[in-house]
Amino acid sequence: MEKIVQTAGRDSLGQFAPEFAHYNDDVLFGENWNNTDIDHKTRCIITVVALMASGVTDSSLRYHLENAKKAGVTRAEIAAVVTHAAFYAGWPKAWAVFNMAKEVWAGDAPAQDAKARHAAEMVFPIGAPNDAYAQYFIGQSYLAPVSTSQVGVYNVTFEPGCRNNWHIHHASKGGGQILVCVAGRGYYQEWGKEPVALRPGDCVNIPAGVKHWHGAAPNSWFSHLAIEVPGEDASNEWLEAVDDSQYPAL
Repeated sequence: MEKIVQTAGRDSLGQFAPEFAHYNDDVLFGENWNNTDIDHKTRCIITVVALMASGVTDSSLRYHLENAKKAGVTRAEIAAVVTHAAFYAGWPKAWAVFNMAKEVWAGDAPAQDAKARHAAEMVFPIGAPNDAYAQYFIGQSYLAPVSTSQVGVYNVTFEPGCRNNWHIHHASKGGGQILVCVAGRGYYQEWGKEPVALRPGDCVNIPAGVKHWHGAAPNSWFSHLAIEVPGEDASNEWLEAVDDSQYPAL
């Protein structure tokens, strides 16, 4: 493990309390934190519990929570540690720690949680995996029929990074498609034009014969209603996948 070096004591109190700064930087962190009898991850957990038990919920607790995360303590592990300690250290103290830990581990929410949060943003269901058309998508998509009579209306959901191939809606008369964005963030692009960012409330009219693709942004779930415009001799032509060298730049 890389040697822990701390200068906070001297930076803040070097002139006012040099002896305290020495004990903080050289003894507490310089010697104790570098002791190998306890592994670094366990030491981080012990420190968080000790601060919690003492009722310390200021910036020092946040520092040690962040330190614990860097040491490999997972979101699930810190939740279990704080829950266990709550029975001995006190329930209100656990609440205070959790409020800070949620911020520190905010980016580590499981994918299922992200999917559930996305579902909660819209009134339409996510539906089942879109396996029938999986060959025409990069990534996982989901399909929920909203209307299958008169005019076909489907809620299509894309996981982050998912998009469909370039394709064309053909028709000898009428036809095409309308997209109504209902949740998340995505993109639509017509052949030869720049991509257009899509957000809830945006509407895209796609005439028959236009080569295009649509899907989620690289870091966001995305859902839109796909409305089939009635037409004569209507069909879909699926083409090549969206270029992997260009898509991540979105």
